Amino acid sequence: MNYLAHIYLSDEDDFIKIGNFMADAVKGNHFEHYPTGIQIGIRLHRFIDSFTDSHPVYRQSKHRLHEKFGHYSGVIMDIVYDHFLAKNWKQFSTTKLEEYADTFYKLLQSNYDILTEKTQNALPYMIQTNWLVCYKTLAGLELILFQMDHRTKNRVNMPAAMEDIKLFYAEIEQEFFLFFSELEQNCKEELLKLKHEFRYNN
Repeated sequence: MNYLAHIYLSDEDDFIKIGNFMADAVKGNHFEHYPTGIQIGIRLHRFIDSFTDSHPVYRQSKHRLHEKFGHYSGVIMDIVYDHFLAKNWKQFSTTKLEEYADTFYKLLQSNYDILTEKTQNALPYMIQTNWLVCYKTLAGLELILFQMDHRTKNRVNMPAAMEDIKLFYAEIEQEFFLFFSELEQNCKEELLKLKHEFRYNN
């Protein structure tokens, strides 16, 4: 899963959201100096990644792109699944996606000093392109893939995946719903465990 799903699955706790969002920029156990909520968010992020990568439905979606994009098929499918979350946002939240995204950007800005350097560097561009909202259209999805392709060391022309994404669009969307319902339930359970482990009552 990509940014939008990680944020959404963090419940309504600001620090857990921040930790989950920036976890990719935190390596190993180098997070113990952060506030407890951020530590939980980082741990939750890693749980989500592990659950996603091993899930047969997600793997089926990813397999549709693997022949052409190899290792990057997972990177692409993470973004595609976020597209379906954004597209169907009304089924998951009563808050408009635009409002939800704007609130999160402001949360990052108000906690700027605690963000990793990588996250700080990415934040202005993320806000400028309104990344979290951009996902919800096919044109926005293609733009995000183009931007991601430019950020990778070995460019693989990620936007070319749009051909297969459109070809299998209905099937992948159905797979997303099957997978995400399980992910959401498992995240709720994992979050309760983490809060108990850290004695976190926020």
